Amino acid sequence: MADRRPPRSARSTASATSNNTTRQTSLAKRLLLPSLPPGAPLPPLFASPACPPELHEEVYDFIALALRAYVNTWWSKITRYDKEFLPQLTHILTHVIRTLEQRLLAADLSVFALCDIPALVTEHYIDYRHAAAKVSTSYATGGAHTLPHLFHQLQPHLAVSAEGKLDEEYFRHALDLALKICLPPEDYAPGAERYIVRELFLKLIVRDVIPRITQPWFIQRSVLDLIGPPPDRTSSKPPGASSPNQHAPHFSNWIVLFLSAIQSLSGACLALIHAYKQAISTIRLVNKSSTKRSTSVIAIPPPLRPDSPSGIHKCSRSVSRESSYSFAGSPSPSIGTPQHLPPPEGPVDNDFVRGPLMLLCEVFELQWRSSSAIAFNLLYMVCCFFRTFINNFLCYMLYNQVLSTASVLSIVRLSKGTLFPNGYPGPSPVDPTPEEQDRIRGQLIRRVTEMIPGPVSAILLGPSPVASLETAIDPLSDGACNAHLAVLLFDAILLTVFPELGIREDD
Repeated sequence: MADRRPPRSARSTASATSNNTTRQTSLAKRLLLPSLPPGAPLPPLFASPACPPELHEEVYDFIALALRAYVNTWWSKITRYDKEFLPQLTHILTHVIRTLEQRLLAADLSVFALCDIPALVTEHYIDYRHAAAKVSTSYATGGAHTLPHLFHQLQPHLAVSAEGKLDEEYFRHALDLALKICLPPEDYAPGAERYIVRELFLKLIVRDVIPRITQPWFIQRSVLDLIGPPPDRTSSKPPGASSPNQHAPHFSNWIVLFLSAIQSLSGACLALIHAYKQAISTIRLVNKSSTKRSTSVIAIPPPLRPDSPSGIHKCSRSVSRESSYSFAGSPSPSIGTPQHLPPPEGPVDNDFVRGPLMLLCEVFELQWRSSSAIAFNLLYMVCCFFRTFINNFLCYMLYNQVLSTASVLSIVRLSKGTLFPNGYPGPSPVDPTPEEQDRIRGQLIRRVTEMIPGPVSAILLGPSPVASLETAIDPLSDGACNAHLAVLLFDAILLTVFPELGIREDD
């Protein structure tokens, strides 16, 4: 049958091709780089040559979605014909991103991740338990002061109130100082552009991220997601198991049982061989990476005292330094760790093992049980004996696993999907009900109890594992107290990336 459709004109064909090209053009090209030719790739956003193209595209898409949602909605009402404003904001954000990239590559993130974070979390646990012990006592004026008020007295900070409310002016001033370092003078001088970029970061940090991550149920659900779902426990009978209709075991069942035992033994041997090969390969990679990043080992430190809060200072070089620092030009008297922590005396070597072990000891209160205290001290002595290798191993895992390109790419994609589920900001997520929050807490306790083997649980958690896990979760069960920890972590991150923002009070 002959085709009776009328022939398409050249104009209609060109129009269809133009519409197809428009659909294929990414949002970043249409909003951020309109002068870019349709077939040309996006210019590199990061300066590092090892950065994959997928990361450039994801970050460009994230910036385009953010500017379209938070800037273009009101800017298009002012003028519909100005197409240079969003590209200029993109130019400023490119400067900020590249400066942050250079500073993150130059900063020693191992000190921040393995010393500062464990020290801050450990001190949070210590102060929370001290504040909880003072509730309904004379220290709380007969119960007039709540737990968040008592905790705020132990960790006073200008950026957060006793109720956990964040002071936006503190963050606004800190971000403005960071932008002054990141941007060249000609881009920092225009106040309107700097104000918009600063408010974008402020909304992301103060209004979206910190209020969400400080919720107790969010922390517990995040830990559940990291742990993963429980293993499939489908009931399957082992080979050779007698069924109800069998009256007596046959000779064939014994043969099947014998062959199954041999198969299990061979599987275990293969697993041990694979683990041995993997361990040898990891040791070689760690030793190879240690030539690039040397770790100083002077002497074995004195025995660890888990019940002493001052034990964290030997591994927290930068956090202890921050307790006597303040932002340049900031009216705050001091930021960082609580003021009652004395700074370390003399040079401090990078002992990356001490901080995580102190955190483990404080979370599970290992110092209050003799068996766990003995096991902890033995573990610490073993770690001190192999401290050089363990420090190199922790640095290797941090830079090659946690901070790898694949991890950063997955975080960007997850953030983009969470903030812009359909290309636009989705509705504010509904917080779980109190019943659902209790269910999340119970699932976390049950999941951790199932993960820890029996002998380890008896040493680590004592005779009542559920009660010990309840005690371990409680210091992160108050949003107002968690806001103090989030602010201290923000200060530590900012001073790690921009160390020139910290000035001593006596200077």
